Amino acid sequence: MNETILAIGIGTPELLVILLIVFLLFGASRLPQLAKALGQSKRAFREGIDEAEAEAQRQQLNRSESAARPELHAVDDEALFEEARRRAARQRADAENPNPRT
Repeated sequence: MNETILAIGIGTPELLVILLIVFLLFGASRLPQLAKALGQSKRAFREGIDEAEAEAQRQQLNRSESAARPELHAVDDEALFEEARRRAARQRADAENPNPRT
């Protein structure tokens, strides 16, 4: 950020003059309110960015999961029935042995 300020020719004396003008325009009583509002908007902006990044990661994960699973119409009936038989056998085995060794 300092490089940007220096690139457009604003130095410390100019910043002090700008702060003095802001102080005179808004007064001492309004400056804490302005700082609070600025902090809240900055926090809300960061939360929005974090939320957007989390949503993008969730979408990426959903895409990768859906790519890993075959479409239902691409699986033949025999494969579906065989998977159902395996799951039923596994459930029966779990029901017969409620305390499996780990």
